[in-house]
Amino acid sequence: MERESFEDPETAALMNERFVCVKVDREERPDVDAIYMEAIQAITGRGGWPLNVFLTPEQKPFFGGTYWPPEPRHGMPSWRQVLLAVAEAWDGQRSELEAQGEQLTARLSGAALLTPSQAPLDGGAVDAAVAALEQSYDATWGGWGRAPKFPAASVIELLLARAASGSDGDEGAMALQTLRQMASGGIYDQVGGGFSRYAVDHTWTVPHFEKMLYDNALLARAYLHGWQVSGDESLRRVTIETLDFLLRELRGPEGGFYSALDADSEGVEGKFYIWTLDELRAELAPEDFEATVAWTGATQRGNFEGANVLEARGDEPPAEQRERIRATLLAARARRVRPGLDDKRLTSWNALAIAAFADAGAVLRRDDYLTAARTAAHFVLDELRDDDRRLLRTWKDGRGRLGAYLEDHAFLLEALLVLYEATFEPEWFAAARELADTILERFADDANGGFFSTASDHERLVARRKDIDDAPIPSGASSAAFGLLRLAALSGERRYEGAAEGHLRLLHDIAAQHPTAFGHVLRALDFHAAPTREVALAGDDVAALERVVREHLRPHLVLAGGGDDDIVALMQGREPVDGRAAAYVCERFTCLRPVTEPAELRALLDG
Repeated sequence: MERESFEDPETAALMNERFVCVKVDREERPDVDAIYMEAIQAITGRGGWPLNVFLTPEQKPFFGGTYWPPEPRHGMPSWRQVLLAVAEAWDGQRSELEAQGEQLTARLSGAALLTPSQAPLDGGAVDAAVAALEQSYDATWGGWGRAPKFPAASVIELLLARAASGSDGDEGAMALQTLRQMASGGIYDQVGGGFSRYAVDHTWTVPHFEKMLYDNALLARAYLHGWQVSGDESLRRVTIETLDFLLRELRGPEGGFYSALDADSEGVEGKFYIWTLDELRAELAPEDFEATVAWTGATQRGNFEGANVLEARGDEPPAEQRERIRATLLAARARRVRPGLDDKRLTSWNALAIAAFADAGAVLRRDDYLTAARTAAHFVLDELRDDDRRLLRTWKDGRGRLGAYLEDHAFLLEALLVLYEATFEPEWFAAARELADTILERFADDANGGFFSTASDHERLVARRKDIDDAPIPSGASSAAFGLLRLAALSGERRYEGAAEGHLRLLHDIAAQHPTAFGHVLRALDFHAAPTREVALAGDDVAALERVVREHLRPHLVLAGGGDDDIVALMQGREPVDGRAAAYVCERFTCLRPVTEPAELRALLDG
């Protein structure tokens, strides 16, 4: 609509003459987007973008929809016809439209009207959720549902956590099959690494080519954890290729991460990524061309617009040849016109990247990944603050702006805890605790429990919502709950746990019924319901003990080290034993005797 209508001089003149036009970036203002998306769903029965809403001067919606063409088409009025009809109705039927807006506004509080469940916060809801996931699972291609198909990172993480905990069900098989099928499909960039936002088909073959920071950060961790559970080296490779893509193409010079790469280049969706057979033949040596055709299934006819979205469902070349093919095609692709870059840095999405690089850096022992995580964390904490040191939402052209939302605080809380566990540097723990206190002070609902999406001092809108959906990314509320639970385990402060329980009670019943929409809150509930191990490593050289902790996915464990007991309560009183590094394995700060040998620690953690 931007190209067809908003940039048309006559249409723009009509809009500006009859309306006060406000264009909203839904990523910078998710609060506005969420309110009016709910309004459109109430008006039309469906949602989507572009989102066009007509409001009273008091911001109350009375009419709207998604796409309207520039000329009448397929029974749809043109955008100009809609504008004129709304303006005429406002002039002649204003009181009726205002009444309609009042009625609709009363319904826009989202989950803020939910009341807490009285059911026990045990593992029963998670068991029910897994059973529901089994019923909707695509056993052939992985994932849940039909086309279009989105990567369900939060659901995959939940299933991997269950598998790592020794469940005898099919959780691990569902998660790993989904990871493998996505990585072999066209939704994964076989040349440059990284995932597109979704696949238009149920086989993960043809993507919508837009690449988002949040997808790739979440999926990099999911593949890392899949490797920890399975030992499948192909999953480890996808983790590395995805993170390397982020470093190469989505990292700004200051160390923050850009938001996205567009789907289009030269006005054509996917043109940057697809290949004709003749293009492959021209770039590759004959033996590499033949291997590529066998590996990717590329044909003269192609599978998209007469060209090929490269998959990896055939015979994979030997590792050295595979890397040579990828490097050659990546260099050739670099000569093409690149997709547009959304270069704003969002606090919440950067936090997801920080967590991914910190986790992978620690598990894979990659100092470059840890450096990337530290640099991005410093960027967010230093640059995305206002004069009162309050967190900001977005940064562009050297300036941060807009007050941060719950998801910004919560994602960053989780990320800084991961970074602390990866480095044992207490500054990250201290910053995480400060964020947690801000969440409790400015976002918590003391009446019904849970968390509002906007702060108590946020600008006044027509509704103050609680956004709870964990698809395609975790909600701020679910992230806050999970982060607070982990912080409680490290700090011993049960007020954090109590606040998290408030959110779990709000969603306990509906999350089990709709697990694909609530993967992250189910992950938090699973963490809360299981016994949590608190591991403190004391001493100057804890590397051998640390490797034991990280050799498997341990989803119900928090880790402390570094010896700064003034900041991290779990380290208080933890000392080396006879000059040797020691591991203390605790539960709610009640500890077993310390051990100094890796084999002893392994026996305690695996027993």
